[in-house]
Amino acid sequence: MAPMEPRIYLASRSPRRRELLTQIGVRFDLMLFRGGPREDPEVDESFRPGEAPEAYARRVASAKALHGLRLASLRKLAARPVLSADTTLDMDGEIIGKPQDEADASAILRRLSGRSHRVITAVALAHGEKLECVASISEVRFRPLEAEEIRRYVISGEPMDKAGAYGLQGHAAMFVEAIAGSPSGIVGLPLCETTLLLRRFGYPL
Repeated sequence: MAPMEPRIYLASRSPRRRELLTQIGVRFDLMLFRGGPREDPEVDESFRPGEAPEAYARRVASAKALHGLRLASLRKLAARPVLSADTTLDMDGEIIGKPQDEADASAILRRLSGRSHRVITAVALAHGEKLECVASISEVRFRPLEAEEIRRYVISGEPMDKAGAYGLQGHAAMFVEAIAGSPSGIVGLPLCETTLLLRRFGYPL
């Protein structure tokens, strides 16, 4: 009898993270929260007063991984590592999350125009009694944006489910003048850090 292929659970609804894990050959099953993580008090995605952006991303990613581990146990699923991630933007020390509406998306993009910001993606892995979290920090500089191109981008709908109101893998790539750091981390899952984390948990990569 052939040994079972190694697999993990991915506690994320992001199609971009699914694509990135598939890109490096990681086999996974989705671990979805029934009501969505924002509705679960065990995964508190609200910003805490004075919380630094990196600390926020690490806290949320770790909470998602631990909650996924609890759900796997409650649902009597096979014991496997649970991977989760959280991406946030740091603009002058302020956390910039997903836009609330189109007006908010436009305001965020006006702030990013012609300036640099940091993109922080924290990745957490939980299995048994073990939890580890790593963070990838990249810098992105936007060229100056015209009001009309911001308007067109916002009405396309692309910014609405993304931290910082843009996606590097989409139309917003034409706004980006320079990046320093991990391109995959900016998209939502830093593959270098994720690979090393999975290896520490025994996943063969």
